Amino acid sequence: MNFTRKNTKPIANSRGGNVDRRQTQKKKESTLDPKLFEKKAKPSGQQGFRTEKSFEDLQLSPKVLQNILAKGYQTLTTIQEQSIVPLLEGRDMMAISKTGSGKTAAFLIPIIEHALKDPKNYTALVVTPTRELALQIEEEFKSLTSGLQLYSATFIGGTNINSDPAKLSRKLQVIVGTPGRLLDLSDRKVLDLRKVNTLVLDEFDRMLDMGFVHDVNKLVNRIGTRNQTLLFSATLEPAQKKLIDGLLNNPVEVKVDSGSGTNENIEQQTIRVPEGKDKFEVLEGLFQDPEMEKVILFTETKRLADRLAKKLNQSGIKSGQIHGDKSQNFRNRMIDEFKSGTIRVLVATDVAARGIDVADVSHVINYQRPMTMDAYIHRIGRTGRAGKVGHAITFVN
Repeated sequence: MNFTRKNTKPIANSRGGNVDRRQTQKKKESTLDPKLFEKKAKPSGQQGFRTEKSFEDLQLSPKVLQNILAKGYQTLTTIQEQSIVPLLEGRDMMAISKTGSGKTAAFLIPIIEHALKDPKNYTALVVTPTRELALQIEEEFKSLTSGLQLYSATFIGGTNINSDPAKLSRKLQVIVGTPGRLLDLSDRKVLDLRKVNTLVLDEFDRMLDMGFVHDVNKLVNRIGTRNQTLLFSATLEPAQKKLIDGLLNNPVEVKVDSGSGTNENIEQQTIRVPEGKDKFEVLEGLFQDPEMEKVILFTETKRLADRLAKKLNQSGIKSGQIHGDKSQNFRNRMIDEFKSGTIRVLVATDVAARGIDVADVSHVINYQRPMTMDAYIHRIGRTGRAGKVGHAITFVN
């Protein structure tokens, strides 16, 4: 790998704005021990999630503070308390914290403060492994910058690339995107990466692990010298340490937890399906419980996601599905319907395990065992967010 600051050997990958593309390959059976999916919740409520520190203590710009308070944020989360001040000081950072812990605001608030100081010459590039996460980040940025005349745009696969140059014709303080689309725009000479001051890799472990290493390498080299680099994720793979060191310069390391465990606020259980038993009937029976009001159902393949969504709808359980073969407009509509409660179940492949930030997801169900613990952690991290108790159920044959 050939990052700007250090050299390591490049690793080949497949281009694209979406980690779901690998699902064209035949799936293997998971070898993970089912006992890993069984754990009693230890609800801590807001304890350990929110701190006593107020946003008013940070000496932020008045309008930024006003927007933060308007979103209902009053005290900082633990990751925010440990991250925001060093980032305001311009430090590089590697931060590890659970999903739903406030990571996005932790890096966006300092970015906004830096942008306000010199809006004409400031550009932050936020790179994500999935389209949904990119869209969520831009949505958060817009809510935090209401009335500030700071501008952003998202560039992701699955959308018409011919409309992207028009977005880039105005000065953008924040550019959010997936690696493949960003490189395509750079290749077309409509995105000048040399103007980037701040680089953020969100869910960087996924980016480096799921075939984006070569793309990230290219992006970093095209940016060249930059003022600040931020790596945020919920997990940390020890094997990626050398890659991480090549990206950062004297970083602050923030670890709210080990980055290797599941959220303590999630009640985790397995359901064993006896041989010969209809697995779908077992699933259907779960929805007799009215407490299963907002459910994400994970499958390993796109074909099964489509089939399950269809069968659930035929059973009177309103469902939608998202995966890599669906258009971005379709995926956006499904998430909107899930957020609003129009559909009760969102059937998804791992494309949804990161980036779907839907309040009050009551349950996550793994219809098939995930292939890795990392995938499991991020799947079930869609529930039990913001200090609330969630439930995760994994089917075991």
